[in-house]
Amino acid sequence: MRSTVLAAAAALMITGAPAVQATPGPAVPKIAWTACGPEHPGFECASVEVPLDYDDPRGATTSVALARKPATDGARRIGSLFLNPGGPGGSGVNFALGAGDTLSANLQGRFDIVEFDPRGVGRSDPLHCFASEEDLGKFFEGIPGFPYRAEQERPFFDRYRSLGPECRDDQEIARHMSTADVARDMDLLRRAVGDAKISYLGFSYGSFLGATYANLFPRNIRALVIDGVLDPELWSSGRQVESDRIATKEEFREFLRTCDEARCAFGPQSEKRWDALLASVRAKPIELGGQVFTYDAVINAAIGAMYSPSDWPDAAAFFDQLSDASLGLSVTAEPDYPNGFDSYNGNVCADIEFPRSFGAYQAVSRYAATGSEFGPAWWWGNAACANWPTNPDRYTGPWRTRTSAPVLVVGNHFDGITDFRGAQAANRQLAGSRLLAYAGWGHTAYGVSKCATDHTNAYLLNGTLPAAGTVCPANPNPFLPSAASAEPLFEPTRR
Repeated sequence: MRSTVLAAAAALMITGAPAVQATPGPAVPKIAWTACGPEHPGFECASVEVPLDYDDPRGATTSVALARKPATDGARRIGSLFLNPGGPGGSGVNFALGAGDTLSANLQGRFDIVEFDPRGVGRSDPLHCFASEEDLGKFFEGIPGFPYRAEQERPFFDRYRSLGPECRDDQEIARHMSTADVARDMDLLRRAVGDAKISYLGFSYGSFLGATYANLFPRNIRALVIDGVLDPELWSSGRQVESDRIATKEEFREFLRTCDEARCAFGPQSEKRWDALLASVRAKPIELGGQVFTYDAVINAAIGAMYSPSDWPDAAAFFDQLSDASLGLSVTAEPDYPNGFDSYNGNVCADIEFPRSFGAYQAVSRYAATGSEFGPAWWWGNAACANWPTNPDRYTGPWRTRTSAPVLVVGNHFDGITDFRGAQAANRQLAGSRLLAYAGWGHTAYGVSKCATDHTNAYLLNGTLPAAGTVCPANPNPFLPSAASAEPLFEPTRR
């Protein structure tokens, strides 16, 4: 962020020069909490104004919506716990309203559970690229979920590239949606709730927000947990594809292995059936239950299942039906719209400098495809940023800092969305941090692994870190009936 303050000492070095007065910082907002409504008993909501541009902290503002579940043990209240569910573009308010009771109980009622919709998201001055939800739907007409044939690539690129002007023209918020500004908002909210230092739990993209906060405000941390961790160096540099091209494959191979082990619906020899299914659907879409499934739809269904192993039995049954169908066997079977797609791109394109040319996207897609069948699906959506300038106030590192309290970094051995290497990288970058591993599958560990959940709760409540090298054991095979108890308490918003 551009510096707007000159040190008074520098001015005094010039004989007779008056001291330069520091520019006033942003005003700390006063939060007027009110009941969220009868449909959300026990929760309070509010909206505050924060600086649109922190280079002009007393200038134009933007609104940020909040929700909280007040501490139920007031006598032992620690403070506020800020959350981020992921995305980017996920609604923190919705996440708090859905998971706040569970989190409050997990933490003995000793925190106010506080969430906010990041600027440009949901209820916080939302970025809208389309006049209506109908127009949003029309945007996707005629193009695949991602291009998997050469002739699809140029139309897909041109359609996604058109988002830049559509989203940013005439919308001030589009020019101020960097994660660094969200971190600055969060620090202002910390001050507004009266906490001397922050307590934070961030999932998926929320790990990048947590890492950004840690580097911008390293002395303001009481307890900070990141779970399902993006390597901030990869993410901020636009090199996340290096992880994406192999991470989903690594977890999906575990899906196939445990499927065969448990004799699931897609087994036996599920890997051979998967390869045959992809070859069939790439050659010709499959009709099932009155719907037509294309190659990109099958790949995206597999990626979606990797978020939560509790979905694996249903995914295996779906792939079994598709496989049978491919063989010809009988099978039964104001603008005011959710702005997750718009705000995802608004934040990603604000943070990351992606290529501009069609040829560059083609080249990276080939590289992604050599990693796995899932690589291109992750890559092509970045074409939305091909004609979208980054925000000047974004933060791109350095990512190495020492914080006032150690950061707890949680990573799953088989996380197909943010792989374990991301957690290892963040652990190296954040001096004094502690890495907690979960030897199982899926995206994030809190609420899935009792061991990881207990360690996270102990750290947030008491500052107690797990012993160095702690690895929480995997839950039972997701295809076995005993795995039903391992379903997540809640699921973070998808990256």
